[in-house]
This record gives sequence, C-alpha cells and structure tokens, in this order.
Amino acid sequence: MLLSYNRLITLLDEGVLEGSSYDNVNGSSIDLRIGDIIKVECGPGKALQERQVLDITKKESPLFRDFDLSKDTFILNPGEFILAHSAETFNLPNNLSAEYKLKSSMARCGLEHLNAGWADPGWHGSKLTLELKNMLQYHSLLISRNMKIGQIVFFENEPVPEDKSYAVRGKYNNNDSVQSNLGVD
Repeated sequence: MLLSYNRLITLLDEGVLEGSSYDNVNGSSIDLRIGDIIKVECGPGKALQERQVLDITKKESPLFRDFDLSKDTFILNPGEFILAHSAETFNLPNNLSAEYKLKSSMARCGLEHLNAGWADPGWHGSKLTLELKNMLQYHSLLISRNMKIGQIVFFENEPVPEDKSYAVRGKYNNNDSVQSNLGVD
C-alpha cells in the first residue's frame, strides 16, 4: 500500500527519514534534497577517442572525484553524469520499502535520474545515492546543496523475515555519503 500524508508525518516522527521536515511532506511523497558531496566522473586522462572501457561484469567502476557542494555550486554540463546523495538519512523498518522519483520540475529542466532509486525493507542509517545526468544539448544546469531534487514514496509491505532483510543482507547500510562502487545486488 502506498502511504499518504498522515502516515508520512508519522514516519518523520518515528525517524524513518531523518533530516526532513513537515514542510517537505506532500500528499503521498516526501521531498528530498541534495546533500553536501557529489561525485563527478573523471576521464582516464587520454584523448577523447581513447575512452576507457569498463567491464561491469567484473564490477569495474568509473573514476570519480568528490565535489563539496557546501563550499560551492556545481555546473552540470550537457551530457555529464554525477552521483549525488540525499541530505536525508533513511531508517526503513522491515515492513516498509521506498522508491525515489525525480521532481517533474527537474525533469522539465533536462535533468534525468537513472531510475535506480529502490530501497528495500531494513535499509538503514544511509543516504540515498542518486544517479543524475544533464540531458540537454545547449544548457548547463546549476546544482546546489539542499536543492529539492525529488521525492520519495513509501510502500507498506508484509514484514520481511529478519534474516532476509536488507538490514542483515544489504551492502549499503550505514553509508552517510554518496556511493560509487558497483556490485549492488
């Protein structure tokens, strides 16, 4: 079942989503903001025609450098890709899952989220990593700390057995920043 306003307020009170306020609660979602650190893709240091090939079956990952949004804004140029994280921290119990959705106003500006925003029951103590790309051809986009980037919707489900919960089996619990490594199951 998709949760709506009154239950979302309760989730904030219970600490399921830390760092948010009642002002960010919508009818059936809660607005998320971009956190302090983003990861910007780095080139391999070769000419453009000599692009690095990554074997994702072997969990090879692109090279990224950190950029601190608490010190400056970031200009996302056409075609560029970054990883960001939510300012909010998630603490999902074993009977809740969540899904990230880009704000329509961001999509209309040409920003794209690569649709990897699912959060399993039991995921806790972590920021949500966002995969963002500027889809425009002629305009850059200004990215700043705490800008409203999307919203999260919550689903109530039957409780997951403790030994099958993401709290026990998950790789990305207790991550307080953006994650860039491959191998997410």
